[in-house]
Amino acid sequence: MPDKFAAAVSVQIRRLPHGEGLDLPHYASHGAAGMDVVSAEDVTIAPGARHAVATGLAVAIPHGFEIQVRPRSGLALKHGISVPNAPGTVDSDYRGELKAILINHGDTPFPIKRGDRVAQIVLAPVVQALWDEVDTLGETERGSGGFGSTGGHGKL
Repeated sequence: MPDKFAAAVSVQIRRLPHGEGLDLPHYASHGAAGMDVVSAEDVTIAPGARHAVATGLAVAIPHGFEIQVRPRSGLALKHGISVPNAPGTVDSDYRGELKAILINHGDTPFPIKRGDRVAQIVLAPVVQALWDEVDTLGETERGSGGFGSTGGHGKL
């Protein structure tokens, strides 16, 4: 349900046999950036464990774009379920099954049933870098200070 004022990009999607009968990724509201994806399998993720949850879908992402796999905020807050490499990247030349790598940061096993919403995906443009190796870099006020060098937290 893309907003009529937003740009839309066509993405080919293929339902795999174990994805039959499941919802395709979709936006929950007109202003949503991410589309919910559902599990194509039943699995329980133990505390501290990770699992690549099958979605039963494969996609052909247009060149110049990626799909980012992100955690669902409700699962993260209520159950400690996240995407350990958030955001996970699906490259435009990948044609295998879309999976969501989930980790259980909670203290109890987390059951996932087929059809449960497990992650969200965002189609995003990609800009590739061309390296320009130089002997020196321009000066800035911050300089080479990093990891807390700009402050912002009383205990830093």
